[in-house]
Amino acid sequence: MKDIIRQLVEAIGPSGYEGEVRALVQKMLKGHVDSMKVDALGNLIARKGKKGVDGLTIMLSAHLDEIGIIATHIDDNGFVRFTSIGGVLPRNTAGGRVRFLKTGQVGVIGLEAHKNTSSVPGLDKMYIDLGASRRAGVKVSVGDVAAFDRPFEDLGGRLVAKAMDDRIGVAILVEVMKGLKATPHEVVGVFSTQEEVGIRGATTAAYGVDPDLGIALDVTLTGDTPNADTMAVALGNGPAIKVKDSGMISDPRVVAWMEAGARKARLPFQREVLSGGTTDARSIQMARAGVPVGCLSIPCRYVHSPSEMVDYGDVQNSVKLLLALLARPVKLGGR
Repeated sequence: MKDIIRQLVEAIGPSGYEGEVRALVQKMLKGHVDSMKVDALGNLIARKGKKGVDGLTIMLSAHLDEIGIIATHIDDNGFVRFTSIGGVLPRNTAGGRVRFLKTGQVGVIGLEAHKNTSSVPGLDKMYIDLGASRRAGVKVSVGDVAAFDRPFEDLGGRLVAKAMDDRIGVAILVEVMKGLKATPHEVVGVFSTQEEVGIRGATTAAYGVDPDLGIALDVTLTGDTPNADTMAVALGNGPAIKVKDSGMISDPRVVAWMEAGARKARLPFQREVLSGGTTDARSIQMARAGVPVGCLSIPCRYVHSPSEMVDYGDVQNSVKLLLALLARPVKLGGR
């Protein structure tokens, strides 16, 4: 599975430009699902299994896109000004490298002269240095899009890369769709677009799929680094079952079902309450007349940086838990 993760995180796919990542997923799923299609917003929708008497249509959603930048101006000396696509954090940006999609050109993010070194200037005080001596040597145009450029690193039990948010969720969903054998459900794997800029892909996909139950697969923050904000999530303690984030409240019945499934399969898990941020589950929850939803979160350090870190055991246990949950009928009961 590590090779799948490496391929996915090293691909480039900022919001709205997910084609390279989507093509990789299509190649990985070929021959392992009953059908695949790409909708008008670029979501890849893969289906497997048929809805039986005791079955549901279950939508699993992981987003293809990553944060990125877009060129807004190029001066006479060839320096490129830019703005963000998604939640690019200035503190994680200066000194980073980016690669432009159209030309493959690599640049370094520089910072204007800044006397107060204890503060972080905004993106408007940064620029991209492409190594050009004048504008004529720049192959980038206004409106061109780039993503952070960092290789995948395998530290053994821990994996580090840009775009773990949410390619690690994509990798898990690929493994689940490939590994799913007998199921009473119609399982719809949605590889969604434009999550980082407003959960757009999942909104349209959920309307089209019209699921009975939805589960998002995404990363979450952790509280296990020095002086981190207090949070009861840590790398290596298992996937996190979301109770609430700033955009949605999981259906308590879905939370209980997921926890019971983890206990039955003897898999570790954590409970997650996230004070900021949300996932595709928000959009699925509000589709049509409403959908009961939950979210399986992968603990991740340094989210929205070029070096996001996850625990490989958490990743493997996420796959095992989802396969165990999908192998049996779902009994949520009344509210």
